[in-house]
Amino acid sequence: MITRSAIASSLLATAIAVFPATAQEVPDDLTVMPPVPDDYQPPVTPWGDPDLRGTWPLNDFAELPVNRPDQYGDRFWKTEAEIASEQGRVEQLEEAYENEDEEGTIGLGHWIEYQGGARRTSMVVSSQDGKLPGWTDEGYRRSALMRASWVGGQTFDWVTDFDSWDRCVTRGFPASMYPFRYNNGVRIFQSPGYVVITLEMLGTRVIPVSGEGEHWPASMSAWFGDSRGRWEDHNTLLVETTNIKPGASALNMATRGVPPNNTTPMSESAVVTERFHMIGPDTITYEMTLDDTVIWEEPFTLRVNWTRDDDYEFFEYACHEGNVQLRNYITASRAAREQEYARGTHVELLDPDAGPPPSMDPASRGVGNNEES
Repeated sequence: MITRSAIASSLLATAIAVFPATAQEVPDDLTVMPPVPDDYQPPVTPWGDPDLRGTWPLNDFAELPVNRPDQYGDRFWKTEAEIASEQGRVEQLEEAYENEDEEGTIGLGHWIEYQGGARRTSMVVSSQDGKLPGWTDEGYRRSALMRASWVGGQTFDWVTDFDSWDRCVTRGFPASMYPFRYNNGVRIFQSPGYVVITLEMLGTRVIPVSGEGEHWPASMSAWFGDSRGRWEDHNTLLVETTNIKPGASALNMATRGVPPNNTTPMSESAVVTERFHMIGPDTITYEMTLDDTVIWEEPFTLRVNWTRDDDYEFFEYACHEGNVQLRNYITASRAAREQEYARGTHVELLDPDAGPPPSMDPASRGVGNNEES
C-alpha cells in the first residue's frame, strides 16, 4: 500500500486542531439520543435530486466503537471532562508523526488516521445500553465455520482458509461502510437515476434511485448485495439491500468494538436498510439497520456522522503487493507443523487470552482491535 507521508502534516493538523464537530446538539440529558435533524434543505442536482456528491472520509469517527464500553453506562454522550481527557490520544498521534518525520522513517504514525474527541459513546443507537444484540445458536454455529487470518491458532492450507478481505476481494457489507485504520475515503457520485459510492478500500456500489424495479431473485447474490434506493424526503436517501452474498464478515474486526476474529456471519435472508440524511452543508448522518434474525437475536441500528472533506485524496489500496501473502501464510503454517511433527509433538494452540494475531496487513501489528470495554 502507498503510505500517506506526503499529506501527513495536513492530516495531523486536521486531527489536532479541533475535535470533530458533533453536527447535532448534545442534549442536557446524556442518556437521550435525539432524532436526526430534518430541517436542512440541501442543494439539488441539475435533474432535481438532493445533492450528496463529494468526498466523505470516515476518519473522524474511527475511534468510536460500535459497542459501547461499559464505563459509559447508559449514556449516548460523553461528558466534557471525558472529551478533554482524550487530548492525550491526539498528542500521541502528533508525537508519532513528528518522530517519524525527524528520523526519516515511516511507521504506524503515518499509517493510522484516527482522530479523537467524538462526543458519542458508541455507534449503536437501537438500544439504551449501546451494544449489539446477541447471536442466535445458528449465528454461533456459522461463525465457528468461518476462516480468517484473524483467528488465533488457525492453520492454513488453502485459499479457503482465508476470508474475503484476506484475499483482497471485499471487506464485506455493511462492514465496508465503516472505518478501518486508513484508506477510509468514501466518494459519492450522482447521475439521473443513480447514486454511486466509491470506497477507497475495495469496492464501488452502484445504486439505482428511481424507486422502481424488484430485487433480484433469491438465487442471485453479490458481495454488496442488490441495493435499491429512493429519495425519502427533501434531504434523505433510503437504500434497501438484499441478496447479500454470505461469506464475508458482516462487521470487520478492525472497526472498533465489534465481535472478534472477523467471523461475524450473515445469512441469505439479511436485509440492510441505510439512510443518508443530509443535515448540513458538510454533514451526512448515516444510519444503517441490519435485520438478520437468523444470526442476531434482533435487528440493530448504527448511526454516525460523515464530514465532507473534498481535499481528501484517494490512494491506491494495494492490499498485499505481489499477491504473495496467502502463499506465505500457507508455507509458514505447514513448515511450523512439520517441525512440530518431527519433534513428536503437535502444534500448540495460542493462548486464548492473548488476543488476535496480527492480520495480514502489516500496519495493524501492535494496534488493539476489539475494544468492548
